[in-house]
Amino acid sequence: MRLPFHREVMSPQVLENLKVQHSEYNIIDILSDRLLLILKQIPSQQPIIIVCVGTDRSTGDSLGPLVGSYLQKHTINGIHLYGTLDQPVHAVNLKDTLDSIGLLYDNPFIIAIDACLGQLSSVGCIQIGNGPVKPGAGVNKDLPPVGNMHITGIVNVGGFMEYFVLQNTRLSLVVKMAEVIAQAFQVALSSSNRFPTSFAQIDG
Repeated sequence: MRLPFHREVMSPQVLENLKVQHSEYNIIDILSDRLLLILKQIPSQQPIIIVCVGTDRSTGDSLGPLVGSYLQKHTINGIHLYGTLDQPVHAVNLKDTLDSIGLLYDNPFIIAIDACLGQLSSVGCIQIGNGPVKPGAGVNKDLPPVGNMHITGIVNVGGFMEYFVLQNTRLSLVVKMAEVIAQAFQVALSSSNRFPTSFAQIDG
């Protein structure tokens, strides 16, 4: 599935979705290896955009903005970043943000980062998958899909009173997962020849 403004999107070869607990001893290696494999397949002329979806007004939904804020301090030149604690990308401005990206960049490859709810046994897992994420689906919000690929963190249990569950998710878990995702990006980006410097280009 492609965002409406994409033209002839060149996506990496389809890889099996990855799902792993954030507390695994080698989690950074596992995630960064997968991210590096994906990054290497993206043509050098194709802009890479990271869109961290969520809001700092909800503990469970703050995973994306937390990752964005960590990356804002340490990410690599050549990555365009949207969504931080100071400038979140959320339900109110998501469509406008995607429209802006479509106007600013030619054929962008978008990596979406978002929190989600899942089964009890999966809480704490980080997933890397093909195709877009559907923000707000867990709380019955009709928002546009985001991303050529996605990274999601399962922050709590879904299926009942999702909005209340997100509001009462433990910040400790969300912060730990955000740190893991950001560190994995750092390792992957620093290992790629495409990103020779260590300064971010922050957008949005």
